[in-house]
Amino acid sequence: MYYYIIKPILPRSVQIFLRKTISLIKKKLYSNIWPIDYTAKKKPDNWKGWPDNKKFAFIVSHDVEGVDGYKKVKNLVEVDKSFNLKSSINFVPLKYNIEKELIDFLISDGFEINPHGLYHDGKLFFSKSIFNKRAKKINYFINEWGSKGFFAPSTIRNFEWIHELNIEYDASTFDTDPFEPQPEGLKTIFPVIIYNKKRTHFYVEIPYTLPQDSTLFVIMKEKNIDIWKKKIDWLVENNGLIFLRTHPDYINFDNLTVNISEYPVKYYKEVLEYITTKYKDQFWHVLPKDLATFWKKNYL
Repeated sequence: MYYYIIKPILPRSVQIFLRKTISLIKKKLYSNIWPIDYTAKKKPDNWKGWPDNKKFAFIVSHDVEGVDGYKKVKNLVEVDKSFNLKSSINFVPLKYNIEKELIDFLISDGFEINPHGLYHDGKLFFSKSIFNKRAKKINYFINEWGSKGFFAPSTIRNFEWIHELNIEYDASTFDTDPFEPQPEGLKTIFPVIIYNKKRTHFYVEIPYTLPQDSTLFVIMKEKNIDIWKKKIDWLVENNGLIFLRTHPDYINFDNLTVNISEYPVKYYKEVLEYITTKYKDQFWHVLPKDLATFWKKNYL
């Protein structure tokens, strides 16, 4: 967690070098649980399946970390629409200017909008007092945007504190991802219900289940989507949730020189093509807010 506090003062090249060095070590150390934790396939005890007897569920979500990513949102949305997909777009409310016209445009076009922290500075869960102060502002944007969920920056989280947000679901964790600052995952490829200590309140926790694009292509410098494909096939085989979480900040849309912090948009298009073509008519494509509603109705 402390790395994310000093991160803003480190040159981007240093950040990537440090994370790549660590990732190479972790990739070997955790090869038994990444990209697949085979113990995470266990279905809920009262498993009823997905709607319309679909084989698996499929969510697309985008975290817009900074100004560069914000400028690319419409480009990314056009890619999603070209595959007849809708996604959750997650903005950092007080890090850059978010135009109301863009929010209205995305919502009217069937996309979902949620807050991605407040500042994306790694400090949201640093202390209870900081969280309490920021939670009030986050709740303001949740109400203003009509949001149903929350996406914690860098997946730094505290499940108990999150109950103070006015949400129906949280998407701040994963099934398995040892490369994150809080590496302990949910160890399941299905949503779970998170109760507070007094069991007077709950929300649905929806884990992302594919490795993040930043990990694969910015940090590890993978040159293809083979890791995504391997995980997708396993998720489908086990009737799980495919939750793809990407970042427009790191995607290069112009096919020109890709800088150290970017990867070509073709990788993103390839993964959407892989899922929608190989598994055509087999998946329930759903926004996270609608998955949360389904889960509360069937698995509470």
